[in-house]
Amino acid sequence: MQRAKRLGLTGGIGSGKSTVGQMLAERGAAIVDADAISRSLTAAGGLAMPQIEVAFGTSAVDDHGALDRSFMRDLIFQDPSARQRLEAIIHPLIGNLTERQALQAEACGAPLLVFDVPLLVESGRWRQQVDAVVVVDCEESTQIQRVMARNHLDRAEVERIMAAQATRAQRIAAADWVIYNDGLDLAALRQEVLSISAWLQL
Repeated sequence: MQRAKRLGLTGGIGSGKSTVGQMLAERGAAIVDADAISRSLTAAGGLAMPQIEVAFGTSAVDDHGALDRSFMRDLIFQDPSARQRLEAIIHPLIGNLTERQALQAEACGAPLLVFDVPLLVESGRWRQQVDAVVVVDCEESTQIQRVMARNHLDRAEVERIMAAQATRAQRIAAADWVIYNDGLDLAALRQEVLSISAWLQL
């Protein structure tokens, strides 16, 4: 069985990364969504929840048995080391599950595996696991507007999230391709994706 190409897809919050992933999926790529896997791990009954409760106490668990994200955001803001402790629990599980999904997609004949990883640059380990990286980029002001509208967060909260992510310059430095998604309608964005699809033979 020929090994499928592996593409890392990343971008700051509100960049349009997930939309680009959907467009690649329409061309036949298999999407391995690390963020969705992460959310499943910290949902009620998620594989990470027992370890999280041991590490951070019952305050880290909401009434439904899922990660209390508000509590965790506040804790990380007060104590940055909490992020490392949380990631030490979650990242190995994400790695195992993403690889399992990738192998399943490859076995089904997917020509391209797209690893949708919000923190691809920050993690430091993903770059070695993919053949190329696409970064979806836009102005920070655009990110803020999109996330405020989509997630109903205030500006300060969005800026806090962005501050914990890599800078635009750091992401672009790690990219093989950059899709600049500012002022593009969906048709124009699709054309940008098609130009990459041609190289990927999708």
